[in-house]
Amino acid sequence: MFQHYSFTVAERFMRYVQVDTQSDPASTSFPSTEKQKNLSKLLAEELRAMGIKEVEIDEYGYVYATIPANTKELLPVICFCSHVDTAPDCSGFQVKPILHTNYQGADIILPDDSSQVIRMADYPYLQQQIGRDLITASGLTLLGADDKSGVAIIMDMAHYLMEHPELTHGTIKILFTPDEEVGRGTDKLDMNKLGADFGYTLDGGELGTYEDETFSADGVTISFFGISAHPGYAKDKMVNALKMAASLIGNLPATEWCPEATEKRTGFIHPVHIEGIAEKATVEFIIRDFETGQLTVYEERLRKMCEDVVCQYPGTHFTFEIKEQYRNMKQVLDQYPEVNERALKAYKAAGLTMRKEPIRGGTDGSRLSFMGLPCANIFTGMQAIHSKHEWVSVYDMQKAVEVLVNLSCNLG
Repeated sequence: MFQHYSFTVAERFMRYVQVDTQSDPASTSFPSTEKQKNLSKLLAEELRAMGIKEVEIDEYGYVYATIPANTKELLPVICFCSHVDTAPDCSGFQVKPILHTNYQGADIILPDDSSQVIRMADYPYLQQQIGRDLITASGLTLLGADDKSGVAIIMDMAHYLMEHPELTHGTIKILFTPDEEVGRGTDKLDMNKLGADFGYTLDGGELGTYEDETFSADGVTISFFGISAHPGYAKDKMVNALKMAASLIGNLPATEWCPEATEKRTGFIHPVHIEGIAEKATVEFIIRDFETGQLTVYEERLRKMCEDVVCQYPGTHFTFEIKEQYRNMKQVLDQYPEVNERALKAYKAAGLTMRKEPIRGGTDGSRLSFMGLPCANIFTGMQAIHSKHEWVSVYDMQKAVEVLVNLSCNLG
């Protein structure tokens, strides 16, 4: 079916990554950066140019599009979703994408900073890319494959369906979101406007992987309240809240219960921010586990550690605030087996063996699942994300386009 098709995904991807869409966790606006809308507007224009009539970009930068059904058969409405923003971890300004054709395994020295070298020893997945084309940045920025590879894949899928009206399919919904990288990707989403039965995010990694399970996540904010006094006259008076916070951090285990010492299905707690003065110091944590009930166990253990700190500093106290962030989407997807069954058929039709993997993190799909849109995650080929070493396989992106067309037309 795709033998004579000229994929557009690589060309689209290399254009999209040149649009700076970095989000900002410190911003209080929505989207967090106005420049994200530049890509949203471009995508809306390109969708209309394909002949798709129902395309809308709203005030928040969401792009909603509908490819109408071309059959009278009653079929589910499927949504494909990716996010336009890139991570704040690494610059996304003036990205220069480079196409490396017919990769043969040699080190890839990035031209704008020769100290940035992509080596097979560091990225073993490169072993599977011999003879294929890769795309990297130039060494000064991230690439933006997270998640512009997903955006480009969805756009090429839409292009294919519009070019092949003989393929029957139900209604297809397309959604592009801002601010996923700062945890706000669905905050202003209009679910009624979306109107899909289930969906798939395009935000995964290696070819053939499929993710229907994420961490469950809470945030914990702990504030220690010390006793302030002039440092020149502080003897037997001052209790420094900064030292209390440091004591808590210093008591955290280094060989378990933390990201740097855990993998696979083991959860963790992780301090992400600390600030304060002698009178008050605050530490922010993220708490993660695949079993939602385990979050409470971790939180109580952390609370006990705080109580132990306060016992060492008479006259002080602390507050302990828990905020739910997201929950394991498997809790929802297990109730909708068609989502996984349909995906399995689509992978097989593309000649792929599906490999289910849990995500040690969250996606828009986590939130969407609990907002009423059961949503799993499909591979894009992105690797070394959020870094100057980020790269993506053109072959992987093309195979993802095949999977989406198969899903749309229920081929398999």
